[in-house]
Amino acid sequence: MQRVTGIGGIFFKSPDPKALSAWYRDHLGLDTGDWGGAMFQWGGDGSPPGMTLWSPFAQDTGYMAPGTASFMVNFRVADLDALLVALRAEGCQVLDRTEASEQGKFGWVIDPDGNKVELWEPSSGQ
Repeated sequence: MQRVTGIGGIFFKSPDPKALSAWYRDHLGLDTGDWGGAMFQWGGDGSPPGMTLWSPFAQDTGYMAPGTASFMVNFRVADLDALLVALRAEGCQVLDRTEASEQGKFGWVIDPDGNKVELWEPSSGQ
């Protein structure tokens, strides 16, 4: 079974996400959107199209809970449901919820260091 196919995003906490986003825009040239993050498109030359997100979150966000780190990596996956079944069978700490949106399906696992890892199966065309 194919598991991780790429990095879908890098998310991290900041005391002032708007100011940090502006700094990255002004000094490193990131094309930050109204939502405060940047999207990097990739693909071509025979590889499937995709994107990687860079996004600061408020310091008090609960999105990375129950992980305790100030960051979370989002991995693109080929088949979320099959991967979550495999991870559970392998004894991994898989969170008992998934979400679906127009961007695709999301699930989460906690790594041995207590970091929450987001798994994302993109909708077609993502």
